Amino acid sequence: MTVSAAGARTAPDHLARIAEVHAGDAVAKVGYPVGLRELEVLRVQRLGSALVRVTLGGPGARGFASHVPEEHVRLVLPDEHGVLRLPERDGPSLRWPRPLPVSREYTVRRHDPATGELDVDLVLHPGGVASGWAASTRPGDRVHVAGPPGGVVVPAAHGRYLFAGDLTALPQIARYLQALPRTATGWAFVEVADASEEVELTAPEGFEVRWVHRGDVPPGHGDALERAVRAVPLPDGRRTFVWIAGEAGVLKPLRRWARHELGVPAGDCRLTGYWKRGVADFDDEH
Repeated sequence: MTVSAAGARTAPDHLARIAEVHAGDAVAKVGYPVGLRELEVLRVQRLGSALVRVTLGGPGARGFASHVPEEHVRLVLPDEHGVLRLPERDGPSLRWPRPLPVSREYTVRRHDPATGELDVDLVLHPGGVASGWAASTRPGDRVHVAGPPGGVVVPAAHGRYLFAGDLTALPQIARYLQALPRTATGWAFVEVADASEEVELTAPEGFEVRWVHRGDVPPGHGDALERAVRAVPLPDGRRTFVWIAGEAGVLKPLRRWARHELGVPAGDCRLTGYWKRGVADFDDEH
């Protein structure tokens, strides 16, 4: 909390800023004070054939807060020698040592402030550091979690929404769909290998959810997602918020499509490379 010149207690700066953006007209990133906490693995659940949900909590979760659908945390993991190196608190942020510790970024899929529970959904794939951790972790294990460092706030100024991505983007798409007003309309496209990777989604009634099957094509290859998204009708005058994430190379033609063919202003587009073939811990925000 902060205190005004008159002595009145007011909301923390980031909460006031979130409220301001929510009530405004433009999408904006809002920074938060960044936490570092050691959490306990409470539950591990398979979601379809390719996702694992890890529920974290325990005493270390006290004080954790999640404010908007688009937020992430970093799981800090031991290196290949089993050595765990952690960032240090530095005022409202964290100071990360060099070389950087092993860590991976994940969407805050769910946070229950009443119980302190936090869900992260991880994609299972060969050779992945966090994927290996998710496949082997059990209730009672502990893991350090950094963040969230902030969130992307989307005001209620859009007439409809378009979400698209591969399996790595599914947790974020799912949280957006769950958080939107039940009167919201739009589309959600999720590329998966086949029906075994599909999961149950809670979407507003006016949303069309399409599972895009790529078949035997490896993740991050092919144009199945692009072809499906391009079938969306062009805008009819309603303001549209476009959010697309996945393999960086796959996003290139969709970036051009959204901004130049669909005609969505840059401020209403969020296209993010969540990963890139052959690059560990890639992140490329646009």
